[in-house]
Amino acid sequence: MTATHTTNGRSVKSERIGLRATSAQEAVLRRAAAVCQKSLTEFIMESACQAAEQTLLDQRLFMVSDERFQQLLELLDRTAGENPGLRDLFAKPAPWD
Repeated sequence: MTATHTTNGRSVKSERIGLRATSAQEAVLRRAAAVCQKSLTEFIMESACQAAEQTLLDQRLFMVSDERFQQLLELLDRTAGENPGLRDLFAKPAPWD
């Protein structure tokens, strides 16, 4: 994502990303940007950032040591204890009731 800092309430972009595209890729990107009433740069950056964020959110594989994994399993196997705060919360009427 581009680095930004704020000057007079406006974000100032300070990083540059270079791309190469085929003529067909450029044409479809320009058409899509025009449909969204955005500049080509705005369209590409928003689309790329959305895809990057989704990629990061989709990560489901977490690498941990055997020791950490065992700690997690122990926590999951532990019996739920008394939770006075949760009991008190459920004893109160819901705000919408």
